[in-house]
Formats: sequence, structure tokens, C-alpha cells
Amino acid sequence: MRTIALLSALAAALTLAACGPSSQQSADKAKAEAAKAAEATKEAAKATVDAAKDATKAATEATKEAAGAAVGAAKDAAAGAADATKEAADKAAAATKEAADKAAAATKEAADKAAAAAKEAAAPKK
Repeated sequence: MRTIALLSALAAALTLAACGPSSQQSADKAKAEAAKAAEATKEAAKATVDAAKDATKAATEATKEAAGAAVGAAKDAAAGAADATKEAADKAAAATKEAADKAAAATKEAADKAAAAAKEAAAPKK
């Protein structure tokens, strides 16, 4: 039994001795890969931050342009409303003048008829 235990221990020692350098190489390789992964993660984070900055800047510019366009559209609409109001006021003034002229003409005609009727009524009858 001791012989088997001794042989097993010897086999295990030989196996570990044979794997020793390989284990160290694997550890070194894993360490190098971890360093590469950390560097890639760092670069990806930097790229994400840069992309977020660019997107924010683009959104700010787009918002600024949209606000400028809205202001311009509001100015144009106000100018159009002012023009329409002036045109409506001009039409109303013209219609009022025309109505006043017609009323004055009708009043003059009625006054002329009344004067003629009064003259006729005052004239001596033959």
C-alpha cells in the first residue's frame, strides 16, 4: 500500500513538474490577454464618451437651427398677418367711404325732391 501511495505521489510530482512551465506560460498568456482586454475596454469607453459628446453637439446644433427656423417662421407669419390686417382695413375703409358716398347722394336726392315738392306746394295755383 505504501508503494502504491509512493508511486502515486511520484507520478503526481512528475505530472506537476511537467506541467509547471506550461502553467506559468498559461498564466502569463492569460495576464497578457487580460491586459489587452482592459486596454480594449478603456478604448471602447473613450470612444463611447467621444460619440456621446459628438451626438450632444449635433443635437445642440440641430436644436439651435430649429429654433432659428421657428423664429423666422413666426416673423414671416406676423408679417403676413400684418399685411392681411392692413388689406382688410383698407377694404373696410373703401367700403365705408362708398357707403357714405351713396348715403350722401341719396340724402341729396331726397332733399332735392323735398325742395321741389315744397316749391311746387308753395307755388300759386292757377
